[in-house]
Amino acid sequence: MTVQPAIFETHEIRRVYDTETEAWWFSVVDIIQVLTQQSDYQTARKYWNKLKQRLDKEGSQSVTDCHRLKLRAADGKSYLADVATSETLLRLVQSVPSPKAEPIKLWLAKVGYECTQEMADPALSLESCAGDWAAWTQSRRIIRFSA
Repeated sequence: MTVQPAIFETHEIRRVYDTETEAWWFSVVDIIQVLTQQSDYQTARKYWNKLKQRLDKEGSQSVTDCHRLKLRAADGKSYLADVATSETLLRLVQSVPSPKAEPIKLWLAKVGYECTQEMADPALSLESCAGDWAAWTQSRRIIRFSA
């Protein structure tokens, strides 16, 4: 499994590439944090837990399609986290009332398209990583200076 974070606006979305299934798995809580516009990770995690309970009671397949993988947290340690493919996330996004829903859907579609292009041409992957790194370092500067 290959870990490669993606950037949505100024938010880092943790994701893992599974070479066996040839699929990207995104952190559900990271997506929920963007959708709910929470600065606190724990609040987003609690929101996801409640949403997961509600969807499970409704019999939603989306919760069943989520898996758990170890992802690195802000403290540098790896913890089991709920992850989902972009297809499952697109269904989950519909369950969260948010002005960020449409931008996230477009971003997921773009990231999915870029992933297929990068698999076809590895040079694109290097360019994408360089762009992601530049965006990430720029967002860190903005956060640092605005604090």
